[in-house]
Amino acid sequence: MAVIDESHALIDEPRALIDPLLAPGEEEPAAPPALFPGHGAHTERTLMDVLGETARRHPNAPAVDDGTAALGYRALLAEVERVRLRLVEAGLGVGDRVGIRVPSGTADLYVGILAVLAAGAAYVPVDAEDPDERAELVFSEAEVSVVLGDGLEMTVRAEPHGGPGRPGPGDDAWIIFTSGSTGKPKGVAVTHRSAAAFVDAEAGLFLADEPMGPGDRVLAGLSVAFDASCEEMWLAWRSGACLVPAPRSLVRTGVDLGPWLVEQEITVVSTVPTLAALWPVEALDDVRLLIFGGEACPPELAERMAVEGREVWNTYGPTEATVVACAAQLTGEGPVRIGLPLDGWELAVVNARGEAVPMGEVGELVIGGVGLARYLDPAKDAEKYAPLPSLGWPRAYRSGDLVRAEEEGLLFVGRADEQIKLGGRRIELGEVDSALQALPGVAGAAAAVRTTKAGHQLLVGYVVPEDTGTGFDQADALERLRQALPAALVPLLAVVATLPTRTSGKVDRAALPWPLPGIGTDAPADELTETESWLAELWGEVLGTPASRPDADFFAAGGGSLAAAQLVSRIRDRYPSGSVSDIYQNPRLGALARTLEESGGETAAPRTVRPVARRTGVAQTLLMLPLLTVAGLRWGVAAAAVFNALNLVGAAPYAPTVSWWWILLGWLFCVSPPGRIAIAAGGARLLLRGLKPGTYPRGGGVHLRLWTAERLAELSGATGLSGSWLTHYARALGVRVGDDVDLHALPPVTGMLKLGKGSAVEPEVDLSGHWLDGDRLRIGRIRIGAGATVGARSTLFPGARIGKRAEIAPGSGVTGAVPAGRRWAGVPA
Repeated sequence: MAVIDESHALIDEPRALIDPLLAPGEEEPAAPPALFPGHGAHTERTLMDVLGETARRHPNAPAVDDGTAALGYRALLAEVERVRLRLVEAGLGVGDRVGIRVPSGTADLYVGILAVLAAGAAYVPVDAEDPDERAELVFSEAEVSVVLGDGLEMTVRAEPHGGPGRPGPGDDAWIIFTSGSTGKPKGVAVTHRSAAAFVDAEAGLFLADEPMGPGDRVLAGLSVAFDASCEEMWLAWRSGACLVPAPRSLVRTGVDLGPWLVEQEITVVSTVPTLAALWPVEALDDVRLLIFGGEACPPELAERMAVEGREVWNTYGPTEATVVACAAQLTGEGPVRIGLPLDGWELAVVNARGEAVPMGEVGELVIGGVGLARYLDPAKDAEKYAPLPSLGWPRAYRSGDLVRAEEEGLLFVGRADEQIKLGGRRIELGEVDSALQALPGVAGAAAAVRTTKAGHQLLVGYVVPEDTGTGFDQADALERLRQALPAALVPLLAVVATLPTRTSGKVDRAALPWPLPGIGTDAPADELTETESWLAELWGEVLGTPASRPDADFFAAGGGSLAAAQLVSRIRDRYPSGSVSDIYQNPRLGALARTLEESGGETAAPRTVRPVARRTGVAQTLLMLPLLTVAGLRWGVAAAAVFNALNLVGAAPYAPTVSWWWILLGWLFCVSPPGRIAIAAGGARLLLRGLKPGTYPRGGGVHLRLWTAERLAELSGATGLSGSWLTHYARALGVRVGDDVDLHALPPVTGMLKLGKGSAVEPEVDLSGHWLDGDRLRIGRIRIGAGATVGARSTLFPGARIGKRAEIAPGSGVTGAVPAGRRWAGVPA
């Protein structure tokens, strides 16, 4: 079968449908043309100018926290300068290109990127987990001189040719490769001018009433080979917030990333809707800015996520127009729009003749303005960025996306070609087709996206073997595809006898078989166990092809990280301890079923509460000696003052006396509020150093340390503090206290408390953040959002989270999350 060229298979038909059919002499509609000019661009500058300004404003604020150490902005610039000097010594300069292949989730990745920018070069990222062939192709096409790898190890590939100095607005900042219809990825270069304009435009758009700042923590969960990662980085570094990289293994799980967001106190998230849909709603309680992009956002997800106290935005933009071209705020009401242009961007909706359609009609979205990038391939650049004479634009990017033009904002309709979005990544089906057709023994092939019963989108590769008699080696073909394509582009293989075609002779992708042949047929009852049969049914819902044998492999059947996350969310209905790592470690049906059975399912073993060891009581008795000494010092100061006063008036000349200077010194250290805070907070910091939320044995080392810290606070007199001294005491313990907080209850000695701006805690609220559950000590963090109020004599249990402007009635008990703006009462609230 001949190889079919279908790079523009569908573009003519939709355009024919959307072109207005005007009879001779018929007048154009009176509606205004679909033009969206936007506001002017921000002042021209570079990304390093942006970072430098932020570092001057917030030198000590954390800039990157990868879980091993947090780098402040000053420290980050020092690390960047160290690597920049290495690059300069290697001859790198303005105009060079540097490959980035550093493992995700590490601070080294971001130090390397910034060092390349600081040297004046453009960075060319490749995911560290992508095949070597893909990395070689990208680096060769981009003509990189040096590659930074694991540990920022430098590999020289070619002689650098750049000049000395710092980058200017017209120099390239990054080159990111997207899927190409011809089978070869396309390199897209973005200048500092465009990148900085994008960063500044978003800074003025999001959270205008309460701008981002050093108190915010931004999730970095996207691969740097994906242009949306630029949004994550610069949302943080433009505002002085902290970028928090998530480990790739955790991002891959999908479901388990939700609790991690809570643990890391993430407040800003930019992600694809598919991933956000897997997280429990309470995982986003602390998130005040949620940005969707990369794929269409379902209206039900927008309604679920758009709650009081959180801004939710839907963004749209191709790599060719610098990440984001337009955005719309989601309120949960009305249609989900892609919105209006960013400052400096221009949008138009045109027909097949390149003329603006009337407002209210459908047409192709064309993008202009400061965000326009360029292709490394001059011919491709001239084609896709050709002038738009009807509007007088010297350069315009034809997106290939069909939108409906409305004054309130654009509505996404679909594609005018064969480009698709899968998991937020833009994919040209032609690139997958080319890889399939290059497989040995294949006469013809085509790829298509199919949706399973569970709503999971699956990339399927249909192949027609040259020789149907000898069979087709799917295992070998799959391995070859994994070596040639990124993981997101490796399809589920399906062998078919022929490929359906349209009258034009091109493959009719819509007519390719789905569900695949064999779906719905069950394996023999004696071949699968009960658990395997149940698991095979879930497997079929997620992947579209149920497993019929115990040795069926989840990933060979088309499973990926997102599909694994969806499968786990179903598995946990019966096996709560199931995890994505179980699937990765046991990809075969039988092995996974056995692993789940061994976990015990929903049946919990009877729990025996062990008595506290006698040695714990002995240790507590011994610890009371130094603790009572602290209390004795306070009484000793008071007694010395009384004796001196009696001796001074002659009432007790026999009483022992000491210098008044010693009494003053004792009062400052043992009796005054600052002294009591220093003893209690200093002791707690030393005793509880390294303590983390979790469950510990009652009477164990952690319990003894916590007990000692609380007794020290009590006997030093810190528990008697009131007024503004309580706030000072809380900060000394490590509590994060926002501006204008009204605190009238004792803070936890663990310091695991966050008080949002303007929050109020009334007297006798239990904020200790720990409790004894039989023979277990449970310790957790407590978070009280901005403007929230906690009534008197309430109890906030470990892990309690109070949303912004929420109100907890007096005497209530909170064990979980309270949504923003709600009033809760009772036990539990």
